[in-house]
Amino acid sequence: MLAAASTDERRLAQTPLQFARLLCAANATLSFLMAAPKRTLVIIAFAALYVIWGSTYLGIKFSIETIPPFLMAGARFVLAGMIMYAIAWSQGIGKSNWANWRTSFIIGACLLLGGNGGVTISEQYIDSGLAALIVAIVPIYIVLLGWATGMAPRPTPIMWMGLAGGFVGVGILFEPGLHFHSVGGRNPAIGISILLVTSFIWSAGSLYSRAAKHAASPFLTAAQQMICGGILLLLAGIVTGELPRFHPASFSVLSLGSFVYLVIIGAVVGYTAYIWLLRHCEPAKVATYAYVNPIVAVLLGTFFAGESVTARTLVAAALIIGSVALIITAQQLRARVEPALGPALEPAD
Repeated sequence: MLAAASTDERRLAQTPLQFARLLCAANATLSFLMAAPKRTLVIIAFAALYVIWGSTYLGIKFSIETIPPFLMAGARFVLAGMIMYAIAWSQGIGKSNWANWRTSFIIGACLLLGGNGGVTISEQYIDSGLAALIVAIVPIYIVLLGWATGMAPRPTPIMWMGLAGGFVGVGILFEPGLHFHSVGGRNPAIGISILLVTSFIWSAGSLYSRAAKHAASPFLTAAQQMICGGILLLLAGIVTGELPRFHPASFSVLSLGSFVYLVIIGAVVGYTAYIWLLRHCEPAKVATYAYVNPIVAVLLGTFFAGESVTARTLVAAALIIGSVALIITAQQLRARVEPALGPALEPAD
């Protein structure tokens, strides 16, 4: 057992070099992929966005089984940020000023420390599929915050219907947790409460991101935000006392494999697909990930982690996902006349 653990430690220590090699391979094949028909690439990119970002919730669940949550999330984003920074540097756009780093620090604090950190911590109390359903309310928060801050017009009647339906769905999920006695530290009310607060923080950071100045390259911007947010997550792990529980020898192969998946596939590949789609498709179409990802997460959690799906969960899921779809559709219709405020990047990547 110890020998196997030592092998895992050596493999983990070699991952930065392996990541660099994978990046070289990715850059070498990028020109070949771009030669493919655009329609085919769009389909592949959407499939990657739907499946990859939907699967990160399950990846987080498996990773934190043996790795402390804040330290896992922090290491994940620091490594992913370094990879994204290497991509930007290879394109000759790796320079950035202090103002951009300051902006990235604020956004990283909201989106990664607050948003993704909340998802990671919440999955100690709730199933991964349920976490994805709660996170799906981010577009609802953004609509309300955008209106309250004057960054977006007043929601239309159809959008108000969607807002109401989304919160009713959350209430349906939350109510049983109020009467649930904690078993083994898993109390749904705690996990849902964490996500409701941190999803709000994520939404506020997303609105700030829209008005803030960023580096010219989206890859450089993403790299800076990941590095800043990752460092903050690592500090959160130290402050909350996770270091004494950080024992690489006790990390399972499943947790290590999930961690590598979250870094390379979940963060780097998923974000690259997202950026490519934003440049080649209408933002409203790209935004469909907001209500497809929860479906993918619930299905994966059911089939691979034995998570249960009750009738209550299905009703709440229909309300939340349907409400988000209604809001995004209403925004798309409004965008034909005036700029729409689309949903932000999902916090589980």
